Amino acid sequence: MADNLWTRCNNCQRILYKEDILENHSVCPACGFHFRLSGVERLTMLFDEGQFEVVDHGLLSLDPLKFVDSQSYATRLETGRRKTSLPEAALTGVGTLGGIRVVISALEFAFMGGSMGSVVGEKITRAAERSLRERIPLIVISVSGGARMQEGVLSLMQMAKTSGALARLDEAAIPFVSVLADPTTGGVTASFAMLGDLNIAEPNALIGFAGPRVIEQTIREKLPKGFQRSEFLLKQGMVDDVVPRKNLRAYLIRVLRLLLNRPQ
Repeated sequence: MADNLWTRCNNCQRILYKEDILENHSVCPACGFHFRLSGVERLTMLFDEGQFEVVDHGLLSLDPLKFVDSQSYATRLETGRRKTSLPEAALTGVGTLGGIRVVISALEFAFMGGSMGSVVGEKITRAAERSLRERIPLIVISVSGGARMQEGVLSLMQMAKTSGALARLDEAAIPFVSVLADPTTGGVTASFAMLGDLNIAEPNALIGFAGPRVIEQTIREKLPKGFQRSEFLLKQGMVDDVVPRKNLRAYLIRVLRLLLNRPQ
């Protein structure tokens, strides 16, 4: 059989038939490890019948600092676009979830680690503004390495901008649900990812600001087992629930009906 019909689980190391994983929402049927999904897959999984309207799609990042490390920022952007067929690391769709009209934004980790530059911050802000304008709930699915260093302070400014847009949603009593997938770190965690009316995490997702190795080296202490993983953060009250992916759509529908006072 062709090699691409099989893959190895990153957690239990078992060789698995790819079709079995896909039918299980990209979750290992042996150990429950959650494989990473693309932004398109996230939206398709959640919207009714997988149908949605893509909005704010044409925004493109510039290179104001002419940043170069091992390669230029412009080259990294082009690589990300070619790899993902997306113009940037965020995708926003509008449609219905359980019959409820919603805005859903999903970050794309394959595009520069889902990092938040000016365009990603603008897209999340516009998603919140659209929710406010149409008075419909907002859901954001985060999977990110944090702020995009190639844009310097312009990237860091997006933390305040997205937080301000979400504050206006809160003032208008419009629900915002944040879903945190593996990994959600850095400036994304320090801004919109942790500001939901409800913060939901996928199982065993890495969630934090700095990485555990950086923290250990800074405080010179050994961290508890599972530190910065979803289940540990749930016990500490940092997230509200840990929801397996196969249950996420039904869970979100139930949450939205509760927040909107729309019994089934």
